[in-house]
Amino acid sequence: MFSQAIRTNLNLRSTSSLSRCPLPSSTITTSSRRLLSTTLPRLTRSNDDSDGTSKTYQNILVSTPAKGVTLITLNRPKALNALNSQLFHELNQATEKADNDPAVGAIVITGNEKAFAAGADIKEMKDIQYAHAYKSNFLGHWTKLTTIRKPIIAAVSGFALGGGCELAMMCDIILASPNANFGQPEINLGVIPGAGGTQRLTHAVGKSRAMEMVLTGNMIGAEEAASTGLISRVVKEGSVVDEAVKVASKISSKGQVAVQAAKEGVNAAFELSLQEGTRFERRLFHTLFATKDQKEGMAAFAEKRKPTFTHE
Repeated sequence: MFSQAIRTNLNLRSTSSLSRCPLPSSTITTSSRRLLSTTLPRLTRSNDDSDGTSKTYQNILVSTPAKGVTLITLNRPKALNALNSQLFHELNQATEKADNDPAVGAIVITGNEKAFAAGADIKEMKDIQYAHAYKSNFLGHWTKLTTIRKPIIAAVSGFALGGGCELAMMCDIILASPNANFGQPEINLGVIPGAGGTQRLTHAVGKSRAMEMVLTGNMIGAEEAASTGLISRVVKEGSVVDEAVKVASKISSKGQVAVQAAKEGVNAAFELSLQEGTRFERRLFHTLFATKDQKEGMAAFAEKRKPTFTHE
């Protein structure tokens, strides 16, 4: 969470990664726009609802860069893609729509070259009182993303801090560009992560590393994030968004029933014991023998041809 404090207080720079990646100004320069236009693919806008009416978003862009792939770009560049309630409502709407669209097999979420999302919008939350936060379940709707059944890939460049890091960790796969930085600096504001940071980060990097990051507010760079298991890998050549779309396209070419079952099985590993998890996996495996895609996939293998999945 908490991008405003990051913008105003990062002169403290508690890690060497900050000195390697100085904080951008709050305005987007001409060169930045040029850089963004070269790092993000040119896409066709697809903000239309299935009933033909136009869906206008204020804080995100929704596009279709490849068959079966929905790309959602966080679009608050002047605020370093600071996360507020309206943005998350729009993100939830867009991901739910993609989840319910049979033509979509995978989703990519990205920001811009300077920031995936530098944190939560402090202006929105600085005056909130406890009673309101508790009764309204403040930030509760942020985690709705974890209920999406189709795979979500985060393509991270620049800052993924606080809520931005938590958003990335809600995704199923994280790919990062070399300039990416991850962290949970909420401790600098007198609070702690509130959208899963203490939990998902610990699962990803282990107790000791998570403790250091959460208690100091230190950031880690892309290479360290990869070595600790926080992200899948660093995309060193080409655009991280292009690579994420490529991975999403490959996933979309598989049978959707098996893909969703695989996601469900992997996620269950965080909740179940090994014995319970393997039993759950086996049941998922058994259920796939009731699908047309299983028959087609195994028949195609035996006949030495590519399968044609119908997602049934």
